[in-house]
Amino acid sequence: MSNDKQLSPASKTVVGVQFLFVAFGATVLVPLLVGLDPSTALFTAGVGTLLFHLITKGIVPIFLGSSFAFIAPIIRATELYGLAGTLSGLVAVGLIYFMMSGLIKWQGLKIIDRLFPPVVIGPVIMLIGLSLAGTGVNMAKENWLLALISLSTAVVVSLFAKGLLKLIPIFSGIIIGYLVSIFTGKVDFSGIATAPWIGLPQFEKPAFSWEAILFMIPVAIAPVIEHVGDVYAVSHIAGKDFAKKPGLHRTMLGDGIACCFAGLVGGPPVTTYSEVTGAMALTKVTDPAVIRIAAVTGIVFSLVGKVSAVLKSIPNAVLGGIMLLLFGMISAVGINNMVHNKTDMNNTRNLIIVSLILTTGIGGAVFQWGTFSISGIGLSALVGIILNLILPNSKKDEDVQAKE
Repeated sequence: MSNDKQLSPASKTVVGVQFLFVAFGATVLVPLLVGLDPSTALFTAGVGTLLFHLITKGIVPIFLGSSFAFIAPIIRATELYGLAGTLSGLVAVGLIYFMMSGLIKWQGLKIIDRLFPPVVIGPVIMLIGLSLAGTGVNMAKENWLLALISLSTAVVVSLFAKGLLKLIPIFSGIIIGYLVSIFTGKVDFSGIATAPWIGLPQFEKPAFSWEAILFMIPVAIAPVIEHVGDVYAVSHIAGKDFAKKPGLHRTMLGDGIACCFAGLVGGPPVTTYSEVTGAMALTKVTDPAVIRIAAVTGIVFSLVGKVSAVLKSIPNAVLGGIMLLLFGMISAVGINNMVHNKTDMNNTRNLIIVSLILTTGIGGAVFQWGTFSISGIGLSALVGIILNLILPNSKKDEDVQAKE
């Protein structure tokens, strides 16, 4: 049951800030790894999310943040074509979203139903959470005590708290974990002391490069497929069909425009954020206005150096403890999606599809041809799509379906 109708404006603000905290770690981690400015990433995530909500008529509760799919490609492309050339490739990533949006607009949802039935979407959503599990564990193992304190706090608040406190289990976990970190001397305050109060993000201009564009465009396949899974996951959590209204073509277009904007100002490409999807599943808050509050908060934080510095001082272990819960929540949504759609796992064909999606994704399979490579969720989803299209139903399975 949704908590949206019970929320006051003040409560929405608190939950919105909490959602930003959920997305913050991963959003700033990507630029730190690839050599971009974290403040720029926060800015493009906030503006990109608002652009997405504008395109989707403000009814889809999705937050866009830095995409992990582009970490290795950005590092390599920067070595080959320079940062400015790489940014032109990142702008071009939006073209894949535009093409997919046009295809859905032209063919309708039947193309999605054909390519992405529950037997494909369910395990892909599971993989979104499972593929991120290692990130959560690696963050948590830096200090398991802090991780378990933040995790335990979030679990206890989620199960036993009442009123406003029940809506902010993640926030509560981070605050308690951070306070314990301070008392145990695990917080480095030097960055806070030297950070300016007000400062603009470091914007960068792209320079046109065909090579960088051709290098980057194939990478977009993975987040495009992940986008479909996330939209269906959010739809399931909210109890609405966002693939029909406002339409998957609009959500895809909104994501693409946000990616283009990020590349134009020097930020990493953005994608639908599974961390926030997990937070919505936990809090039962799916009001799009709350997501927009998170977006505006991200923009403000990108301009206030001290606030960003405080957030950056939160130990990874504290965030990792929270991630263990949220990433598991996402995988549970994938299972729930299959159960909700009554996916028949006695059907041999379905069993094969689900099995191979999971093993290729968890096993780290990589397909490479020349300079093009695809792995992770993108490859697993592609495997599922192809198997769903080519594998026939056995006569026995068809008879069972006919009886049902």
